[in-house]
Order: sequence, then C-alpha cells, then structure tokens
Amino acid sequence: MWPAVWIRTPDEADALARDLHGAQAVAIDTEADSLHHYPERLCLIQLADPRGRVFFLDALALVDLEPLRPLFTDPATLKVFHSGDNDVVYLKRRFGVAFAGLSDTMLAARFLGVRELGLERLLIKYMDVPAARSQQKTDWARRPLSPAQEHYAAEDVRHLIALRERLVADLRAIGRESWLEEECEALAALPVPERPPEEEGYRRIRGASRLPPRGLAVLRVLYLQREAWARAEHRPPFKILSPETLIALAERTPAEPAALQGVPGLSPRLVERYGEGLLAATTRGLTERLPEPPHVPRPARRENDTPETGVGRVVVGVGGGEPDERVLARQDHEIWIGG
Repeated sequence: MWPAVWIRTPDEADALARDLHGAQAVAIDTEADSLHHYPERLCLIQLADPRGRVFFLDALALVDLEPLRPLFTDPATLKVFHSGDNDVVYLKRRFGVAFAGLSDTMLAARFLGVRELGLERLLIKYMDVPAARSQQKTDWARRPLSPAQEHYAAEDVRHLIALRERLVADLRAIGRESWLEEECEALAALPVPERPPEEEGYRRIRGASRLPPRGLAVLRVLYLQREAWARAEHRPPFKILSPETLIALAERTPAEPAALQGVPGLSPRLVERYGEGLLAATTRGLTERLPEPPHVPRPARRENDTPETGVGRVVVGVGGGEPDERVLARQDHEIWIGG
C-alpha cells in the first residue's frame, strides 16, 4: 500500500496532472474545517487512482487547480465520489472547477435499496475493508496532519473506485444503472451560487416554533448578530453562543446587564464579551417588524413508492406537456424535480 503523496505547489500539481492524464477513474473526497472556522474553509482534497495510490492536495497552499481542470472535465475519466454533494460544492465554489463523468457510490447504494449508506458500512459490506477511526471532528486546517488524520483521509478514497465497480455491477443486474447515470449527471451540472448570509436560519433553531411573534423577532436579530460575530472572529456560530442561549434570550428579552445573569449558557466571560451587543440586539428585536410567516411549498405528489428501494417516483408537469418522471436521491431525504 502506497503512502499518500502531498501536492502543495503548482509544479507538483502539474506533475500530478500529467501522471493522472488518461486514467480510467479517479476517486475524490474533500475535508473542510467547518467545526473550527467560519465560514468553513476547504482544507484538503484527496485523490486516488485505480491502483490505490493516494494524493493529498493541500487546498490551503494551492492557489488554483488549473493543471487538473482538464482531468475533472474529461468524461473519459470517471470521477468517483461518495455522497459528493458537499465535495462538488466546495470544489466549484473554491476553485471554480466543473465536472463531467461523475459517479457517486452513495447514490448507487441508495438505488440498490441499501439502508446503511455511510462509506464505512459499504466498505465493510462490499469490500471487507475495516473502518478507519473517524476524524471528522478534528481540525483539518492543522499542519502537519496527524498520522490518524492522514490514514482516515486516505481510506476515504483508496477503495472508492473498486467499491463503485461492485455497486454498478449490482445495479446493472437489476436494470437501474441508468438511474445512477442520470442522477450523477444532474449532480455534476448543479450550479453553485455564492452563498448569501442565511437570514432565515433562526427559524430552524429548536424551540423557535414555540416563541410568540415578538419573541421570534428578537430571536431573528440575535441570530444575525451572532452570525456577524462568527464571521468577524472566523469561528463557527455555535462556538459564539449556543442555540439554547439564543432561545433563552429571546424568551427573557433582557433590557439591562443584570438581566443577563443566569441565562443558560451565558457565562460571566461571555457577558463581558458580548453583553452590550446582546442588549442592543434585544432592543432592536423588540421594535422591529414582526417576521412574516414562513413560505411552505406544496409538496410534490408521490406515486408508487417501491418497497425494495424505499425510493418513490413523482409525476410532474414539464413545460405544460406530458408528465415526466425523474428520480433524485439524496443521503438525508429524497427531492423530486421536474425536467
């Protein structure tokens, strides 16, 4: 088993592009530091070839991925991801790359009706490969990475190409390979606009639904204030103030410093650091317009859920003509779209 090779300079990226030119397939994964930095940064890109060689592209050191752009857009070289939604978003947003010839092992497993879709479970089930100890909560911006981080990152891509071959063979046997191809084409073509500040995120905080309209207005202002602090300090919002603290503040609407004492999760240190801003945000929330009720789109009509896959179909109109059937599977839920 080859050790991973680090790619940190343009010359090394050029050499890697020449090495991988014409490869039948390349496995791809990414690691970001969303638990340690805000907004999150793409820190590491892992590639593997069919021989099991692994390459670590240091996304904190590389300015661009220009040498590898032809590889990513060449449909003759299969790009294999596992649950690649976030990976594609990171790579498109950070480096502006496009993809052709993309395949996703999580989607393949889903179309087979597999219930446990995590990569670790699939590698055990189909490849008899033991799971590497999870490093998902570690800081991927640290340099050097620990041996445990490097092992975990390498194992995320080393077996992906072989795993895909096993899954696609099973899909082909039941006539569903085209389902995977269609969905992966949609994933590769998905546009990724720059993400604006999420102003409606306060509604998803647990406990927000039980607040009265005025309390919800206070929560909205507190949420946006926390967002501003998080961006200024480059720290995840939950490390500034917990969601439970925001809910407690929205319920109590403190008007003076003494009222901040005893708020759950609001330590004296946090009161000293953010107290003045919290009081100002609460005051604004008490005078701002009340939030509009959230728009809830009408769910698409589902037909003929298939028990063997758990994936159903939806009939939607296309351009006023005959209905079309499209299947779009995702790891956490199914989304149904029209053509």
